[in-house]
Amino acid sequence: MLTIKRIKEQTEDVLRLLQKKHFEARQYITEVLDLDELRRRTQQELDASLAQQNAIAKEIGALMKQGLKDQAEKIRAQVADLKQLSRQLEEKKNEAEARIREILLQIPNLPAEIVPEGATAEDNVCVKMGGHNPELPADAAPHWELAKTYDLIDFELGVKITGAGFPVYKGYGARLQRALINFFLDNAREAGFIEVQPPYVVNEDSGYGTGQLPDKE
Repeated sequence: MLTIKRIKEQTEDVLRLLQKKHFEARQYITEVLDLDELRRRTQQELDASLAQQNAIAKEIGALMKQGLKDQAEKIRAQVADLKQLSRQLEEKKNEAEARIREILLQIPNLPAEIVPEGATAEDNVCVKMGGHNPELPADAAPHWELAKTYDLIDFELGVKITGAGFPVYKGYGARLQRALINFFLDNAREAGFIEVQPPYVVNEDSGYGTGQLPDKE
């Protein structure tokens, strides 16, 4: 999820990169910036109101110590008015923050600068290739047929357990999957990366921050 800080500091870059995704973001960005300014001003007003409440409370305390109860009671009403104002300002600020969050969740993450302009897969650009593409015979079986022939993957069971796109790897299929993971981790570590084992479960903020929520709720 994009941060307010980045949107404010790099507004035009954000709009340009989102255009690569054919996402018209100017209306969203404008509203977010306006709401953030409203939130900032409201926070300043709230801070001033709370500071004034504290000052008056101290004044009331001083008057009470001096035995000037009548004078203390006269200004006590100001505290009640300020508390009401503070509640209204707090609600206004919370509404602005909630709307900002709602809008930010609708804005996709930015593509990398290297991503080319385009509308279809044909517009993709090959940046780097490793190894070589093998030349297969015309009658070569696709991977899903090989997986079924050699009982490497159970697509149907994966659908029953989780849903589409989550196959169950079996036998040599599971071993191959594990070997590929280890191969990748070993190469990444040798390249200077630090291996990390994150938790299997994340909290709500992490889900929203990585873009998995709310669309996968």
